[in-house]
Amino acid sequence: MNLAKQLLWTITHLKRREKGSSTIELAIVFPILLLLFVGAAELGRLFYTYTTLAKATKAGARYLSYSKDATSSDSATANAAKLRAQSLVVCGYEDCTGKTPIVPGLAAPGNVTVTFFTQTEGTVQVQYVTVQIQNYTYQKGVFTIAGVTGTADSVFYKALAPKTTMRYML
Repeated sequence: MNLAKQLLWTITHLKRREKGSSTIELAIVFPILLLLFVGAAELGRLFYTYTTLAKATKAGARYLSYSKDATSSDSATANAAKLRAQSLVVCGYEDCTGKTPIVPGLAAPGNVTVTFFTQTEGTVQVQYVTVQIQNYTYQKGVFTIAGVTGTADSVFYKALAPKTTMRYML
């Protein structure tokens, strides 16, 4: 009888033991937490990059909206003003010689387009300037959402094309 009581006690005691259960729970939950962390970090970088590019287009449009040279009848002067604005968007300075771009992958002022257009508002002709970044490919990080989920990069990473339009003030 003593052996039966001890066997019964051992079986009931084994059912109540919880050693190692937290390790198993961590093994189940950890991949999900890792995916959430990587996704949040990558989306944060993506939003940061887009916001930086949008602010750069705003700076270029603001520069051109107050520039007398931008709408000059002399095409060389107007082109020089546009080039300075494009450089301002790319590297934050009017001349990008020896400067690094504000975001990786935005290498040339050729990615920035400047357009002047006129629009009728009531009876008045108003001139606007638009600055847009084109053909910018987002530089992925080490841990990517596409890599973790096993999908193509084109599903998560679209081309970024921020654009700012401002009224020409002069």
